[in-house]
Amino acid sequence: MKLSLPFLFNPQGDDSLEHRQMFLGNSTNIMNLNNVRYRWAVSLYRQMRENFWVAEKVDLTTDQSDYRALSVAERRAFDGIVGYLTYLDSIQTHNLPVLARYITAPEVRLCLAEHASQEALHNQSYQYLIETLIPAERRNTIYDLWRTDPVLLRRTGFIAELYQQFWNDQSVSSYFAALCANYLLEGLYFYNGFIFFYSLAARGLMSGTASMIRYIQRDELTHVRLFQKILKEAEQVFGLDLASTLVPMTAQAVEEEIHWSTYILEGVPAMTPDFIVSYTQHLANLRLRALELKPLYANVSNPFVAFERVGDISSEGLLKGNFFESTVTAYNQSSVLTGWSEVGSMAL
Repeated sequence: MKLSLPFLFNPQGDDSLEHRQMFLGNSTNIMNLNNVRYRWAVSLYRQMRENFWVAEKVDLTTDQSDYRALSVAERRAFDGIVGYLTYLDSIQTHNLPVLARYITAPEVRLCLAEHASQEALHNQSYQYLIETLIPAERRNTIYDLWRTDPVLLRRTGFIAELYQQFWNDQSVSSYFAALCANYLLEGLYFYNGFIFFYSLAARGLMSGTASMIRYIQRDELTHVRLFQKILKEAEQVFGLDLASTLVPMTAQAVEEEIHWSTYILEGVPAMTPDFIVSYTQHLANLRLRALELKPLYANVSNPFVAFERVGDISSEGLLKGNFFESTVTAYNQSSVLTGWSEVGSMAL
């Protein structure tokens, strides 16, 4: 079944709540946020906007000397992870507007517009790190790493190819697969890299970078919540089985993430292969449970609880507080983030 684009100019649209749908609806596209079906989307959008921040306001002064003091393994990991994250958020910035074109509830499209804007900000933030910390002669190497490093090319190819399949053949099944791929990217792909930056901060290194990653992770976790809602609705509307699509994709994503993370984090203190395996499987179980699916992995736990505290993350791998039930931990950039002096004892 092929998807058809909804009308942009649609005077005959029906915005009544009883006929509004997230997919396959007949919206006028008017952003009337006082008359919505998906109240959670308005709340989420407001939270995403409250999270506004600017990369250049993060002070990287001490990170410049810290970067030069990193070990060879740590500097390799730093460069590789920044290059990896740059690619991920680049492809997200391009792909999200394409996914959003088929959403017919304006309040949900509003969240996706902010989502795409935040991914663009994350891209610019990684560029700020690269241009501030990494010598000029090595910067292009970082930007091109996703296609010059065979391990990273394999890593990025799994999700990117699913996106490309949808761009080539915009069917219901390829769209649903792309939504699942987006959920895995937002919910699984970033976090070993984030933990690496927090592990440095726990040792008193790269505190500015860790602060920036903390802002980025706060954004990413709202994206996870957004796609949890979108996937459940898509499963119902399109009559597809979420488990049969997402579970095998999750298993493959876990293997790819473990392969990449153990490769790029080799020799980094505390980031051992066993810990990476446990953490990645732990996150995969969390993401599946959030969609009321059975976890894939038995007897796994989170070995990085101490480092997650640096990122202000709960033991469930989420921002402190349940967004849809209470207020997420807030730290606007206009106020000072808590310092790193207290986290020196958190190193494993």
